[in-house]
Amino acid sequence: METTRTSFRGPRPTGPPTGETGPRRGPLAGLRIVELAGIGPVPFACMMLADLGAEVIRVDRADGRRPFGGWHRVLDRGRRSVALDLKDPEGVAAVLRLADRADVVVEGFRPGVAERLGIGPEACRDRNPALVYARMTGWGQDGPLASAPGHDINYIALTGALDAIGTDGGAPVPPVNLLGDFAGGGMLLVCGILAALHERRRSGLGQTVDTAIVDGTASLLGMLLAMRDEGSWDGPRGANLLDGGAPFYTTYPCADGGHVAVGALEERFYADLIAGLGLPAHSLPDRADRTRWPALREAFAARFATRSRDAWTEAFAGTQACVTPVLTLPEAAGHPQLSARGTYIDTGTGTEPAPAPRFDRTPAPDPGPAPTPGEHTRQVLSESGLTPSEIDALIARGAALAAHEEPLAPHRTTV
Repeated sequence: METTRTSFRGPRPTGPPTGETGPRRGPLAGLRIVELAGIGPVPFACMMLADLGAEVIRVDRADGRRPFGGWHRVLDRGRRSVALDLKDPEGVAAVLRLADRADVVVEGFRPGVAERLGIGPEACRDRNPALVYARMTGWGQDGPLASAPGHDINYIALTGALDAIGTDGGAPVPPVNLLGDFAGGGMLLVCGILAALHERRRSGLGQTVDTAIVDGTASLLGMLLAMRDEGSWDGPRGANLLDGGAPFYTTYPCADGGHVAVGALEERFYADLIAGLGLPAHSLPDRADRTRWPALREAFAARFATRSRDAWTEAFAGTQACVTPVLTLPEAAGHPQLSARGTYIDTGTGTEPAPAPRFDRTPAPDPGPAPTPGEHTRQVLSESGLTPSEIDALIARGAALAAHEEPLAPHRTTV
């Protein structure tokens, strides 16, 4: 089923959800992806692929549970769900049938788990040599920590990224889980999948994509590493040009408790910052002298503290000072710039980001809602070649679950 979705600038066109009649738009239309349900970066990557028009079929647990389902309401959007028991040979056989007709299989198990279940890359590509098998882990498929547990904070800590984030003299500050899970993990996974699909056009063969959050986070650190090597990033955390150390690239509290973000790096932008603050340039410390940064910061902080956040926003409107309000998530959704672009979608049940990036010739429709685990079990298994009696037998033995149907036999807990 599909909900009516509108942006903050009014109704947006909707298209048929994957699996229903009608054309599927988007640059990845025609691509079929089988997602072995996980958390964090895997559903995020598959959300992006679905947003771009790919058909994504998620293999959920046969007990109907979706771990952290509320957290993943947005990340799970735009795909169909089939619920299978991956510890049951018949459930595994059904997954292999799905992989036979897929372009990509995506999994986020610890190394070796997919192989033990019988759905690893070799088992799948023996049947479908053109299959791209994409793997998502924190540490990678090899190395001494490959099988160790971990979370975003651990991966960015070990790569050196976390050490660079925080205030001068303070402890490292986790940037939510944006840096590791989603930027270094999910987005790198999408990049790897698309690269492997592009190569397949030449070779006709699939391959395994080993995506590790530590590798992706290291890639994101490329410019910072170069800055450190040349000596332009040589202070402790919170004392450098782009980490809040520079008084012209940081945030300031305002009279009402709100904050503004200042990014006046270039000279012409800095001149507008000084003018907007109403401070005489000749009385301020030289911003090129890093030893004077504390004094310059003090002068800026005292001035920003005299007005509210919104008053400063209005004062700098139309200038090149690169001063913006620090908005809350609800405020951001209604900002005129983001509203004009439809950056956020009001679904009627919550706020979601719109698909990104944009395409002028093959735009994707607004994504459909997250499916209930097993919502499309009968439909998907039928498309993979199973007969109605075979599907009934799978459900009866607990190897599959069709949502909204009473199970015909007790079913086991899946991985």
